[in-house]
Amino acid sequence: MENGRIALDAFAQKYGSICRGHDRIAPELYTEYDVKRGLRDVNGNGVPTGLTNISRIESFKKENGVKVPCEGKLWYRGYNVIDIVKDLMDEKRYGFEEVAYLLLFGELPDRDQLEEFRNILCESGTLPKNFTRDVIMKAPGKDIMNTMTKSILTLASYDAAPDDCSIDNVLKQCISLIGVFPMLAVYGYHAYNHYEKDESLYIHRPDENLSMAENLLRMLRPDKQYAEIEARVLDIALILHMEHGGGNNSTFTTRVVTSAGSDTYSVIAAAMSSLKGPKHGGANIKVVEMMKDLKESVTDTSDEDEVKAYLLKLLNKEAFDRKGLIYGMGHAVYSLSDPRAQVFKGFVEKLARAKGRDDDFELYSMIERLAPEVISEKRRIYKGVSANVDFYSGFVYSMLDIPLELYTPIFAIARIVGWSAHRLEELLNMDKIIRPAYISVMDEREYIPLKNRD
Repeated sequence: MENGRIALDAFAQKYGSICRGHDRIAPELYTEYDVKRGLRDVNGNGVPTGLTNISRIESFKKENGVKVPCEGKLWYRGYNVIDIVKDLMDEKRYGFEEVAYLLLFGELPDRDQLEEFRNILCESGTLPKNFTRDVIMKAPGKDIMNTMTKSILTLASYDAAPDDCSIDNVLKQCISLIGVFPMLAVYGYHAYNHYEKDESLYIHRPDENLSMAENLLRMLRPDKQYAEIEARVLDIALILHMEHGGGNNSTFTTRVVTSAGSDTYSVIAAAMSSLKGPKHGGANIKVVEMMKDLKESVTDTSDEDEVKAYLLKLLNKEAFDRKGLIYGMGHAVYSLSDPRAQVFKGFVEKLARAKGRDDDFELYSMIERLAPEVISEKRRIYKGVSANVDFYSGFVYSMLDIPLELYTPIFAIARIVGWSAHRLEELLNMDKIIRPAYISVMDEREYIPLKNRD
């Protein structure tokens, strides 16, 4: 086995250059053929590929026929997400289940509907007998997103009708997955923490009387204890990550695989594979790692000149991962502001005060203010740049003592609601498999028989 791996490594190194030589396409050809790389035009606007009634993002407005950047807005089923969060805070109630109902069914629930949905979600949050032992605990690894994806695909084997794509059956499957996602994530981490890091193993069952956010913290912590402010901030984080239009990479993946007629488990597994990428759901991890590097590189983090100099080094590919990026800054759609970051910041500040992390919060606020200035000085900005929700979410998770390995899985626990809504919408409206065109730029060649190849 070891010799085979060594041989494969050598083969890949030898032939990798051949792939690079044949597969690299000249950038100017994309312009010549008017190809929208990444399904975005030269100004970063997404190419329309479908219609949705689930959510809407606003980052521009029209003035005299001209698109002008504006403060970002996000709607869930026609409701401004800021209004949703404000009402939850005013009435001091947890909102994950309520907002999940809204996204899945298109209407705000009344008290009876909400109670019924909470009960069915709780009843659905049960894994098959011995599933934790036989599946989650087997072959654990640091990449919890991969562990979850393995579990999702295995759950299909326990479904009596996994391939039934009727709306009723898909809804049942989606609700079941929403219910078990927290366990798949947390238990997957505990297995890794025990078997790979040699720490103690503990598996707590969720409490049917608690909200999704409360149960997450309860299952994660050895003593099951958490403060109310911790659970409420996590609840808001889940709501703000729950849905974000049909064009984000994982949701589009959901649409694409659904259009092929695939089953719910395969669709959600594909969405998970998309979300785990550092350019998508893994971005908040990069923010935390960047901030750690900043603290190690800057003598005085309260000195704006020092911090600004570090940010310039980031852009010049002289610091951190040398990718030329300030992580958590800018967004593919938003221009002047990300409404999720704006509404989240107030809760982040409250949690920072409660946790004694005031200095860290001030540093984040300083970078949020300085980074757009630094970026605009160094780069061509066509739509403005501001902090996105990932800039603060990683900071929140660190204050909640959530391990880095669970940052993206928590994103998935929220986003599966949006994926489910889009899967249902695609099933109800699709009539064709999604198949964009690729223009071939290869040259035709005369075939050479094997005996004549030197």
